[in-house]
Formats: sequence, C-alpha cells, structure tokens
Amino acid sequence: MSWIDWAVVVVYLVYIVWDGVRLSKHSGKVEGYFLADRSLPWWAVGLSVMATQLSAITLVGTTGQAFADGMRFIQFYYGLPFAMVILCMTAVPFFYRAKVFTAYEYLERRFDARTRTLTSFFFLLSRGLGVGVIIAAPSVILSIVLGWSEAATVFAMGLTTTLYTMAGGVQAVTWTDVKQMVIIFVGLGVCLFVILSKFPAGVAFTDALHLAGAAGRLTTVDARFSLQESYTLWSGLIGGLFLMLSYFGCDQSQVQRYLTARSVNEGRTSLLMSAFIKIPMQFFILLIGVLVFVFYLFERPPLIFNRVEAQRVERHRTLDYQRLSAEYEAAHAARERAAIEYVRALRDASSSDSEHARSEYLAAERAFEEVREKGLEAAKVESGNRSFTDVNYVFPTFVVQYMPVGVVGLIIAAIFAAAMSSISAELNALATASVIDIYRRHFKPEAADRHYVLVGRLATAFWGVFACIVALYSTSLGSLIEVVNRFGSFFYGSLLGVFVLAFAVPRATGRGAFWGLLLGIVSVWIASRYTEIAFLWFNVIGCAVVVIVGTLLSLTDKKVRARSF
Repeated sequence: MSWIDWAVVVVYLVYIVWDGVRLSKHSGKVEGYFLADRSLPWWAVGLSVMATQLSAITLVGTTGQAFADGMRFIQFYYGLPFAMVILCMTAVPFFYRAKVFTAYEYLERRFDARTRTLTSFFFLLSRGLGVGVIIAAPSVILSIVLGWSEAATVFAMGLTTTLYTMAGGVQAVTWTDVKQMVIIFVGLGVCLFVILSKFPAGVAFTDALHLAGAAGRLTTVDARFSLQESYTLWSGLIGGLFLMLSYFGCDQSQVQRYLTARSVNEGRTSLLMSAFIKIPMQFFILLIGVLVFVFYLFERPPLIFNRVEAQRVERHRTLDYQRLSAEYEAAHAARERAAIEYVRALRDASSSDSEHARSEYLAAERAFEEVREKGLEAAKVESGNRSFTDVNYVFPTFVVQYMPVGVVGLIIAAIFAAAMSSISAELNALATASVIDIYRRHFKPEAADRHYVLVGRLATAFWGVFACIVALYSTSLGSLIEVVNRFGSFFYGSLLGVFVLAFAVPRATGRGAFWGLLLGIVSVWIASRYTEIAFLWFNVIGCAVVVIVGTLLSLTDKKVRARSF
C-alpha cells in the first residue's frame, strides 16, 4: 500500500479508538455501562443493530461467496422482515417493560435460575465462538496487505477493539457503530464505482449482468424444497426465519441494542429499520462479489487466492505447479475470448449466434473452473485440510491489487469499521451476560456499581482474548460468512425454543424448559453429525425439539408456576 493508504487506515483507527475511550466518562454506573441509561435515539440503535450484524465477514466472506456461488446467499435473509415484525410485537415490549439487563434475566422470572444460567451459558459459548470468526475476517486482509502472520493480525485487531469496548461500554459501542456505518456505506459505493470503471472498453454494466447470469451467478430465488440445500427460498423463509428470530430475539448482542432505546416504540422502530434496509444492503454487497467475478473474466485471477498456500504448493510441487499454471493461463485466455465473443453476439448477432456464443462461453467457464479446482485440490493436500477454500481471500486480493491509491485505504478502513463494530458489540454483550447472569446472580449479588463495572471491563478483556484464540483456527474452516452462521445455528434454534415456551406456552415450567434446551442442543448435534441436512434447518429442529419436549415435561409437573411478565 502507498503512504496515503496507510494514512487513511491509521487516521481511522486512531480516531475510532480515541472516540470510544472518550465516551468512558458516561459509563460509571451499571445501567450506564451496560444499557446507556436506556437513553439512545431509535436511528442510532437501528444503525447499531445493523452494524452488529454487518461484520467484516459480510464484506470479506459474502463477496467471496458471491464470487464463487453468485447471489444465492441472498435467500438466507428472506425470513428477516417477518422475524422483525414478530419481534416488534413480542420480544421488544416484553424485555423492555421487564426492565432487564439481559434476555436471560427474564427467564428466571418466568422459569427458574438454572434455566436462566443454562441459556446464558449457551449464549456465551456460541457468541464467544462467533466473535472469533468475526475477528478472523479482517486478519485475512491484514495478512495479505502487511505480510504478517494471521496470528499477529488477529491479536492486533481483537485487542485494539477490546480496549475501547472495555473503557466505554455500550455507549461507546453504539456511537462508534454509527460512525462506522457511514464509513462502510461510503467505502462500498466507491468500491462499486471502481469495479465498473475497470471493465474493458465495450463491456457495460448490462453486459456484465449477462455474463454473470449465464454463469449462474444471478440466481436469487431457488424454489426447490430440499433439506440438503443451504440456500433456497424455503430454507430462507423457514430456516432463516427461525435463525433471525433467535438472533434478534434471544441473542444478547442484539437484545442489548434495543434495550438501550428511549422507549418501546423507539426499540421497535430500530428493528424495523434493519428489516427494510438489510436485504437491499446485502444484495448490494453480493452484487460487488459478482462483479468481481466478471472482472476476473478479463483479468487473470490467481490460481489460488491464498498467497501462503499458493507458495506452499509451488515450493513442494514445482513441476506440477508450473504445468498447472500454464494450463490455467491457457484456460483463462480461452474464457476471456469466449466472454468477449458472447458480449459481441448479444449486441450484434442473431439469436442463434448468441446461443452458440453462450454455449462456448459456458464451456470455457467450466474448463477454467476445472483447472482451478485442481489447484485447490493441491492446496488441500499440501495443507492437510480437506475443507480448504480460498473464497475469503478473493475480495482482499482484488482490493490490494487493483484499487487506486487512497481507495485501498478507504476500503480497508471500511472493512475495519465493519469488524470493529461487530466485535465491540459482541464483546460488550458477552461481558453483560457474564456479569449480570453469572457473576452478580451466583457469586456477588450485592456490590457497588463501580465493582460491577470493573468486573464488566475484566470480562470484556477475557472474552477478547478468548475470541482471538478462536480466530486463529477459523480461516481454515471455509467461507467465513457460512462458518459464523453454522456456529450460531448449533445453538440459536434451541435458545429460541426456550423463549417460545416462555412467551407462548402458559403451562411451561422451568424443568420442561431446562431439559428441553439440553435435548434441543443434542438433537442439533445429531442432525449435524449423522444427516446431510443444511445448517439453516438446524434452527427449526432445535426450536421444535425444545418446544415439544418442554411442553410434554411441563404437563407432567403437578404445580405449574404462574406466567409472569
């Protein structure tokens, strides 16, 4: 990177850390540190809700996912608007009026202390793993740009964010989220403009869409009903609905956002803001990944985007790598010619000629992908990791190699902004649940606010280090956007089931909720281990098992605790 790019990144990092620490003066009380005194406006809460979900995984993993698989991932979010409407009518008023600090605190009032503790424990475990993946995404960027090891970049990112989160609490998290969302939107807009400007002369945006569509990269609705397919209309509407209900309704990192709002109505408005903006924003990010695919039709991409693994293969298989590279270069040249001919045929030739050109283009695309797959297979063998993929390296490689001076720094700052906004929110939520649900409830129920704030800061530091350790192992697990949602799907459906029992089953008891939750987690593990069911359906399975088991066990209890809110 040039010194201008470095200046952009450094100025951003220094400012955001300073701004977060500056807000620590508002965090001396427990309610101020963990809930910002329930005083934040709806638009700030709404942006914070979006920023918490819009991690660097979204920019790095989703664009890489779109490069490899097209727009199909957008179906993941089709259940989101319905989930937000349901939560606005149920979870927001329940939690807000109960004056709780955490979603799990409410469960003790409804059931008992052990149900609260168990759900909080599973949240801590799932979010601790999830935030590790969130930290891993920007570490990929830094390792490419700086040539550092991923371990060094993981701790640089994770501990920097931990610093201002420890100091400022949720107040710092929310207001830095607002500023970071502005940087993200600007960065994405500039990125799209630069990609389009780098297409060859004579290739317009509409031509790019034709090329992407012919290669199957523009599918946004797959109406097949299959439990084995990860992204279909039905997995998004059903599995995605359950996941979004779980994430925004049961996950403390999101519940804590709307508990900071000034009123129930402002909390509802903040969620509806995300419901209407999230899908178009995700579509835009996926489109950038698709356009990067089109760009690489005319500019030869690396055989293996992960530079370290490419060097390993080249070093250990020199002759094979040279032969494969020559084959790859020839396949790319053939694909480029076929793509250009297809664009010309679309504009100038008859329908039959365009169909022939399309067939030639698709044949060249398949031949190219076959050669690239050989390279990835060699990387899998040399790395010893059969699940190796380089999709997380596609977008950062493109940014560093082809973006102009200054824009590289801006895009990297946007990725940092996405990462830090999510990391800080998750760490703050982990600290809140650790202090309120575990420490204050079981170890020291009576202490001064200053003591709990101190413990909250120490908990933030602990989870920051834990997440960094998880991040060291995350980049080898596949597409980061899928990894984080797989982690969540092991727990989310079952947690949702507990809250369904609390809200919708008057006769549900603590014993039913506790054992239902345990059996729900076990059922998801069995489904993941012994079936080919796609991960989005885990949320449905977990929720269904908890509700059914919890209801049946509750009916065997002689005394049913009255439902209380």
